[in-house]
Amino acid sequence: MTDHAHGSSSHYFDISGNIVSWLRSLPKDRVVWAFTALVGATFVLVTDEAPALLGATGNSLIDTGPFIAVSILIAAYVKATGADALIAKALSGRQESAVLTAAVFGALSPFCSCGVVPLIAALLAAGVPLAPVMAFWLASPVIDPEMLVLTWGVLGPEMAIAKTLSAIGLGLLGGLSVMVLQRAGKLSDVLRDGVARKSSCGSRPASASQGCGPAKDDTPRWAFWREGNRRVQFVEETGTMGWFLVKWLSLAFLIEAMMIAWVPMDQIAGGLSDLGPFAVPAAAAVGVPAYLNGYAAIPLVRGLMEVGLQPGAALAFMVAGGVTCIPAAVAVKALVKMPVFLMYLVIAAVGSVAAGLLYSLYWTL
Repeated sequence: MTDHAHGSSSHYFDISGNIVSWLRSLPKDRVVWAFTALVGATFVLVTDEAPALLGATGNSLIDTGPFIAVSILIAAYVKATGADALIAKALSGRQESAVLTAAVFGALSPFCSCGVVPLIAALLAAGVPLAPVMAFWLASPVIDPEMLVLTWGVLGPEMAIAKTLSAIGLGLLGGLSVMVLQRAGKLSDVLRDGVARKSSCGSRPASASQGCGPAKDDTPRWAFWREGNRRVQFVEETGTMGWFLVKWLSLAFLIEAMMIAWVPMDQIAGGLSDLGPFAVPAAAAVGVPAYLNGYAAIPLVRGLMEVGLQPGAALAFMVAGGVTCIPAAVAVKALVKMPVFLMYLVIAAVGSVAAGLLYSLYWTL
């Protein structure tokens, strides 16, 4: 019988072998241990509240599940077809143009801050330069088409337009900042080692120009299911990235649930209206822990504006919160090394304050 009939061992997904490998990795997984320790401490210290906290964590995972699943499947499809090399080539041309394109696409894309993680991992592993990836990553959590419509309806067209422009501006700030640093010889290796291996690119720096798809040429195989090795890669990428996101987001949503339960966010946010000229930077700082998600923040911001919060501070709150809320920040930290993560936070802080100040200036004219 021919090799085609049997297929080589690399053309089939070894379920038992992968499960065994996954189980062996659990005792060394710090994320799993951290989640387990928090759950254990919750049941010991606040036994009555533990079920509610776990329920909130589960509900958050369920609510974001469809978006995460679609994002994972898209990223796995991109990887299995070899389209990641094509995208890498498209975004590896003139950096300024690539950054602008990525910032605009990020602001208008339907990806949530967590759902974009699989695509970001695939692009970085494929060799897409960090500058356009950072532009996309910063712009994407701030707004999407549905959030734009909702913001327009609840807070008005000016706030909706300002938020969209802020997302694009934040992406440009991040992308251009990365370009400057990389031209100075910094940020040459950005992905955490484990993530690079999972993305089928070994430990190659993400600044490499070539792709790393399964084929030797750059021609995508759109009907990847016709080739055994590509089917294997699709399944493995889906499983690996799925588990990667589930464990990190479970930890993030548990921490978020604890903060919502124990920290009086409404009172903290309400105090912003009394800060006068310091309201914008204070709102950006408060936006980090107080921001739940883009949709929940809209009615909260409307209530704060009704009691005197200035529009610039409201915008800074939404922009900073969208980029640095716990699930988004944890997702970034899970993928990249500490210098890139710190840079992400600094750009988010500076950009959100700048957006708020510019919007305040607009209202004074």
